[in-house]
Amino acid sequence: MSQSPILITGGAQRLGRHCAERLLDDGHPVIVTYRRERETLSGLRERGAVTLAADFGSEAGILDFIARLRDSTSSLRAIIHNAGEWLSDPEPEAAGATFERLFRVHMQAPYLINLHARSLLEACQEPQRDIVHITDSVVQRGASGQSAYAATKAGLESLTRSFAAQFAPTIQVNAIAPGLVMLNEGDDGDGSRERRVPGPGVIYQTLRYLLDNDFVSGTVVPVDGGRYSV
Repeated sequence: MSQSPILITGGAQRLGRHCAERLLDDGHPVIVTYRRERETLSGLRERGAVTLAADFGSEAGILDFIARLRDSTSSLRAIIHNAGEWLSDPEPEAAGATFERLFRVHMQAPYLINLHARSLLEACQEPQRDIVHITDSVVQRGASGQSAYAATKAGLESLTRSFAAQFAPTIQVNAIAPGLVMLNEGDDGDGSRERRVPGPGVIYQTLRYLLDNDFVSGTVVPVDGGRYSV
């Protein structure tokens, strides 16, 4: 396996944590970011993962993280942009701040990290280097009450195509658009208990496909059980 680590943003819980653990199982060095300390980080650290605190809610926070990332590694095999926030649209008085927060986390952070970390990816001695954006299948239909969330995830999909063209042929850039693959504790809305909820393994299978295939770039892979295909 590559000695250059794979960076996963938002890797302390849920989908990001699962992917980090599976990558470690497969022998990849891993760097994960987290916004606040969690018990799950201890297990990742014990397995050799590097953990970096990061708050992507401001440009200064993003740039501070990039500087510390450069201090932590001289190369990267891949970047998985998993960090995200699910925020509903608030009352109009707070809408601007909510949109700005989602824009910074879902778009500005990946944008700046990709630009600044391009040299780290190109320093990897492996023949394949990847950037994977985790978007959301809701982009295809919109989201009543979560319009800012859906819009910024759609922006991330647009960045996928632009960076794929900009970084070709040395770096592949793709996106994974999950549907409902995991439940939060207590979730029971929208008929979720009546549908199959496959768990995070299906996302790792898709990620593994992208990391192992050197002829795919500029694509968005939906992983939603076909729910939004019709």
